[in-house]
Formats: sequence, C-alpha cells, structure tokens
Amino acid sequence: VQLQASGGGLVSAGASLRLSCVVSGRTYTSTSVGWYRQAPGKEREYVADIKWSAGTTNYADSVKGRFTISRDNAKDTVYLQMNSLKPEDTAVYYCVADHLGSWHVRNQEKNIEFWGQGTLVTVSS
Repeated sequence: VQLQASGGGLVSAGASLRLSCVVSGRTYTSTSVGWYRQAPGKEREYVADIKWSAGTTNYADSVKGRFTISRDNAKDTVYLQMNSLKPEDTAVYYCVADHLGSWHVRNQEKNIEFWGQGTLVTVSS
C-alpha cells in the first residue's frame, strides 16, 4: 500500500482544513486507514482511523467532535476534515494504514505497516 498525503497549510485558530490521503495498492476488508500527528518536541500521537470497507471510525479524545475522518472508495481517498482548529493542533500529520485493522492502527503505532509522508498543519493563535 502506498499513501500520499496532502492538504496541510497555515491557518488561524478557529479555521478549518481538510487533509487528503490517496491510498493505492491492495486493500482488504480488514484494512484500516488513519492519521497520526507529531507536534514539535512531542511524541507522535494517534488522531483517527477508518475501516476501509465498512467505514467505521474512531477518534482520539483530543479531536472528537472537531475532526471527521471519511473515505471515498471511488477516489481511493481518505479525508480528515479538521474544524475549530487550535494552536495545539499544529503538527506534522501522517497518513497510515494497516491490514490488521483498527485496533492495531490505534494501539500499535510502532508496528503499523504503511506510512505516508507527512503534511504540515500550522495553526496560528
């Protein structure tokens, strides 16, 4: 699986931004695609994931209610709609995928099989 992330940029607090991740290669009913982020000086953290086939979603508490993950199977793309952005959302966002499913994406960061390149999101106060 190859992942191509895009959509980062510089926005003001309270603004919205949408990240995209184009997924190419073989997927399975168990495949989950998600997002991680890494803020300056901090460890990488889980953001959200979606099951590629069923569309079920999960979110970190820090983004629940503000971020929405979705997918368009026809375009082989996963989106992360980010609303009400805060300065603490500033980070490099990484698209990830793993055939072992959602629990693995959420809890086994170091063993996630597929990573895309990062896209930088900067939220100014």
